[in-house]
Amino acid sequence: MTVLVIDVGGTHIKILATGKKQHRQVESGPTMTAAQTATAVKKLAVGWKYDRVSIGYPGPVIHNHPLHEPENLGAGWVGFDFRTAFNCPVRLINDAAMQALGSYKGGHLLFLGLGTGLGSAMVVNHMVQPMELGHLPYKKGRSYEDYLGRRGLKRMGKKRWRQQVAVIIEQLRAALQPDDVVIGGGNAKKLDELPMGCRLGDNANAFIGGFQLWKEA
Repeated sequence: MTVLVIDVGGTHIKILATGKKQHRQVESGPTMTAAQTATAVKKLAVGWKYDRVSIGYPGPVIHNHPLHEPENLGAGWVGFDFRTAFNCPVRLINDAAMQALGSYKGGHLLFLGLGTGLGSAMVVNHMVQPMELGHLPYKKGRSYEDYLGRRGLKRMGKKRWRQQVAVIIEQLRAALQPDDVVIGGGNAKKLDELPMGCRLGDNANAFIGGFQLWKEA
């Protein structure tokens, strides 16, 4: 079994296949549709063999299908036939959940992805639970994502954004009682220091999680 893992993000789509050491990527953005993504990925993957596909999707996934259209990409994701597009079995999972699975070392893990939005997931005793913490109301009529996502970073500036990261993570730790907190996503590197009890994630862990989806299956 050879797996192609696709990590769909608001700025880039990254892919890696079983046995390959270097990922490939293409720019995405607010006009990137599901059909365009499938076409771009197949072009990127030329020369790679695969008979299974894992897709980390930036939004809720129910019964192997996106629940609604992504906020930071184009349309056409809900109802798109990925199996036909790639001509092989496909497993979809929330992108934060995929990276959480690849970051897991045991116990209760809380994963927070600081990127275009705010990704979140928990892994409890090897069971993955995708979450949508970013859309919960926080303060001043704004959500957690409005503070910790790209919009919040741009609005508040790096110093205030870092302060909010520390405050919100402490709130979530108190509420969810994780043993381990992993901070991932493209903006995690903008933190000058990690909040106490947290460790830095690695975007490459999304690929590890994508491969594990088929091992678990």
